[in-house]
Amino acid sequence: MAGFDVLTRGDVLDTALRAREHLVSGGVPGALAAKDPRLWGRSAADHGRLGWLDLPFASRGLLNQVDALVAEARYSGLDHIVLIGVGAESLAAQAVMEAHARGGADRPTGTLTVLDGSDTAALAFALERLDRTLVVLASKVGVSLEGDAYRRIFAGAFRERGLSEREIAGRFLVVTDHGSPLHDFARQCGYRLGLTDPYLPGHFGALSAYGLVPAVLAGADAGRLLEDAAALAPSLSKDDDNPGLLLGAILGGCAQQGTGGVARDKVMLREPAGQGALSAWISQLLAVGTGKQGLGLLAVEPPGARGAFPDVHGVALNPRSPGQEEADTSVLAPLGAQFLLWEYATAVAGWLLGVNPFEQGGTSVQEAEDDAATLLRAAGRGPLPDEPPVYVEDGIEVHADFPWPPGADLRTVLGGLTAAVPADGYLSVVTYLSGDFSGRYLAPSFARASGRPVVYGQGPSYPHATGPIHKEGPGNGAFLVITGDPAPGDELAAHPVPGRPYGLAKLRLARALAEVRSLRARGLPTLRMHLRDPVEGAGLLTEAVRAVAGAGRGR
Repeated sequence: MAGFDVLTRGDVLDTALRAREHLVSGGVPGALAAKDPRLWGRSAADHGRLGWLDLPFASRGLLNQVDALVAEARYSGLDHIVLIGVGAESLAAQAVMEAHARGGADRPTGTLTVLDGSDTAALAFALERLDRTLVVLASKVGVSLEGDAYRRIFAGAFRERGLSEREIAGRFLVVTDHGSPLHDFARQCGYRLGLTDPYLPGHFGALSAYGLVPAVLAGADAGRLLEDAAALAPSLSKDDDNPGLLLGAILGGCAQQGTGGVARDKVMLREPAGQGALSAWISQLLAVGTGKQGLGLLAVEPPGARGAFPDVHGVALNPRSPGQEEADTSVLAPLGAQFLLWEYATAVAGWLLGVNPFEQGGTSVQEAEDDAATLLRAAGRGPLPDEPPVYVEDGIEVHADFPWPPGADLRTVLGGLTAAVPADGYLSVVTYLSGDFSGRYLAPSFARASGRPVVYGQGPSYPHATGPIHKEGPGNGAFLVITGDPAPGDELAAHPVPGRPYGLAKLRLARALAEVRSLRARGLPTLRMHLRDPVEGAGLLTEAVRAVAGAGRGR
């Protein structure tokens, strides 16, 4: 795709034009072009927080270094890249690989498998290709619980293959910030290092080593990606004909006040080939960039957004027929420009909302991970501390923090959950299961039952990526967390983590329990359902949700 544009219409256009005029009168385009952090009331010491604006040009030197690493890896027969990362660090690389596969380019010379803690099937796939595997561990700070577990599993598997400690170290590449705890750890282990700017916000790092290195190692063309972003860059300093400014004005202006005075603070993303990693990356960018101080932009997906919601603003990404889509706004740009465009728009929307988009926000995401680590330490080799279910139906345990009413059944509590969704809110479904069962199977029925949008994702990756909007944003979500016993035949679920007193299934459950505790601590309506048989239970749960929607419960 050549060129880039943002098209909008109707009341969204009117709102955007007013917001853009406010942005121009406030000197925002010029200040951003000058990388002046005082736009957000910060001192000049935070200049580095705007370094993402230079990445279309600065990252070209990075590609030369990675090319040498690619040549070395291929010479050694390593063409399968395993990326261990949760959140922004993995989503950008996945989007690059998806675009490369769809773009008609030459077939990638390698493959990319992402391990984010959500599914043991991906781990099984990776372990079958161990002789061809190079592991990339990407994190701006320390090693996550999942990162630690997967690193230990791969190191142990390499060791079982007879590799020496030096050879094992050569199978790992760490991408992290200079001076981070992971930096020191990697040096101690003898791993190869790719260092990044510690001042660069992680959610603004799609065109940095986090997004580029794993994808280039897997054979993607990052040079074209940077060229497309560089072609967009000159327009971002303008007051007029600035697509980034217009998109930011649309997002921020609609979130402040939309049709009839309703704030349109929910963005429904559409991609022609269905929801992909680009939508997921945009979701985390908006969540982390704007989800704070009781404000924020929540990205929702079409399957969970049936019907017309006055507070939802539809955005089509590279639609096949611009202007003929149901969406209010169309964003047309190749992937490299999409990355830069959305980062710029998020910065602009943050300014309009009065929040600093470069700060990570509160500590809600890290608190949940720390709590999971505490649960695992307290359990040792025994079971995790867990509340007894208040009700069990057909092998589905209901865990709730309220008394179970007499005569209630599964449909009753599901109907109660949909009724608990605020009039301006949404329902979130997070699954901590190994397999292909996802909240997308429940979203349409939940949307009909509640009359509100539904978001969904797998844990722990989805809560990690979008946690700020749920816990530090408007606070108008209701939550269903689904856990389960290991599925029959899922031998890796019980895979012990070398050097740790737990396996992957126990780690996944600890993450879910900690997430539930974190949501409830903030007074958010939260229900957990545990499937003793995840295959049969998933079917029964789907039927129950459809029955609730058919009965017209909720609003």
